[in-house]
Amino acid sequence: MKPVRPGDRGPAAEDIQRRLLALGYDLGRTGVDGVFLGATTQAVREFQLSHELAEDGTVGHATWSMLVDASFSLGDRMLYLRLPHFHGHDVTVLQQALNALGFACGAVDGIFGAFTERAAREFQRNAGLTADGIVGPNTCRTIINLRHVWEGKDAHAHSEALTAPARAVEVLERAGIVVVGEDEVGRRVAERLVNLAHATTPNARMRTVAQNEQLPGKGDVLRICGTGNAPTVPGRPIVNVESPDVVVSRLLTALEAVPGAHREVIIELDADHGGDELSDQRAAVLLLDAVCVVFD
Repeated sequence: MKPVRPGDRGPAAEDIQRRLLALGYDLGRTGVDGVFLGATTQAVREFQLSHELAEDGTVGHATWSMLVDASFSLGDRMLYLRLPHFHGHDVTVLQQALNALGFACGAVDGIFGAFTERAAREFQRNAGLTADGIVGPNTCRTIINLRHVWEGKDAHAHSEALTAPARAVEVLERAGIVVVGEDEVGRRVAERLVNLAHATTPNARMRTVAQNEQLPGKGDVLRICGTGNAPTVPGRPIVNVESPDVVVSRLLTALEAVPGAHREVIIELDADHGGDELSDQRAAVLLLDAVCVVFD
């Protein structure tokens, strides 16, 4: 972004002012007026000082990124494991709450990594929610409703207890799996699946290739498609993901049914797949968990 400096005017200055005001900084009598002077410059300096940034009063890339991060409240956006990791004030609050409630996610660093996903899933399971590690409206609402239990409590009391990724890291680092998206839905889920694997461990060997790209002569290939779009190919099993309870057994059966060193399996997503961010991420989580169990 182009740095915003004292004396600048316009929408960028107004956006900065709104964020500073929401964070409790004093903008003087003029308030949000789109003019970067006086009280606004002082507020920026105070923000930079409190966040260990260069105290120059100019909103460059580092200050803007930190200002955006600080502006997120828990529930403003859906959080889940991905690369680049989600980071910000909302993640910090989530980690503080989880640690104080006894669900260890490690150091409170404001970064939604593999340990935080594990803690979120344990919390969801304990609260009777879908344990997918996706912190959406229902999970946020439950945590906020428990504010009286965790707010003000020691966020480090359980931070180092039983921290671990939510899935088998050694499997992802060992199993070289190629993922192909057969249609638009399949491509979206395939990309999220591979991204999630590498967000769990940077040494994951899973990768995605384009539909027409040359495939390796050996190894396992998962072809993902939306419901009704599974191509019929002799010797290529189709795993229908119609229920989370059967994914592991069906994927295992399909892989074991294919002889040789090169196995290709088609994964047809559930008919209720919504095609939105939550549905795509939830499908990726479900498939990666199944892969970790099957290849363990």
